[in-house]
Amino acid sequence: MKRHALTPQRLSAYAIVGIGALMMLGPFWFMFVFATHSNREILSLPPPIWFGDKFLDNLNQLLTSLPHFWKNVSWSFYVALMSTGLNLFFCSLAGFAFAMYKFRFREPLFAFVMATMLLPSFVGMIPTALTMSWLEWMNQPRALYVPGAVGALGIFMMRQYIESAIPSELVDAARIDGCGEFAIYWRIVLPLIGPALGTLGLITFIGSWNNFIGPLIVIRDMEMYTVPLALRSLQGTGQIPWGAIAAGSAIAVLPLLVLFMLASRRLIEGLTAGAVKS
Repeated sequence: MKRHALTPQRLSAYAIVGIGALMMLGPFWFMFVFATHSNREILSLPPPIWFGDKFLDNLNQLLTSLPHFWKNVSWSFYVALMSTGLNLFFCSLAGFAFAMYKFRFREPLFAFVMATMLLPSFVGMIPTALTMSWLEWMNQPRALYVPGAVGALGIFMMRQYIESAIPSELVDAARIDGCGEFAIYWRIVLPLIGPALGTLGLITFIGSWNNFIGPLIVIRDMEMYTVPLALRSLQGTGQIPWGAIAAGSAIAVLPLLVLFMLASRRLIEGLTAGAVKS
């Protein structure tokens, strides 16, 4: 295997990448470290940079302040899984239609879908709240995953991947064999777009898990809070239990880290697919 010489330019590139990695990983490191220290130690100067022995105390304080914390975690899982499943189905279905069908106003319609990505998220806050109130879905988990059941980014990813990975001749051959349109999507297209589905699923799950504004608008009962909203409720007007918040944040981040490690290969495949087309 050919080895590259360590030139000054290459060393500079490694240094920049290393500094960037430290800057991104630093908050995660301190979150896990602070989860094992008391408030006094966290607020001291300089702050601790290694693990302590107060994790169980912080966890006990967290569960005392948030008696429904594990239920909040389960609600977060439920909402994130429902959002991910709905996005994978509807976005892949829409991407299949945009990629494989030739119909009138296809390109203007796709451009309109893409234009929705330019709208700031806060623009839809009031309409969403009014709609959920009209449907009597306030304080219901469905108010969190139904409005986000499909998104422009997912449709774009699915269309691009299907166009680059699935030849139209394969779909035409299935039609000649008598396969229905939905059967083509379900039996032929879905099994071939696994990397794109994995990428979109990971992005959607993380986005739904970390969603703060949505639950803040439509959820009222503390026992139905998602994890970000539950942890934010600890920051009242009194002394903020930073150790307990760090412990809860560490517990909330662990599923995302495990999911990312399991799906990182699919993520890279999905993001690079279609970068080079023949």
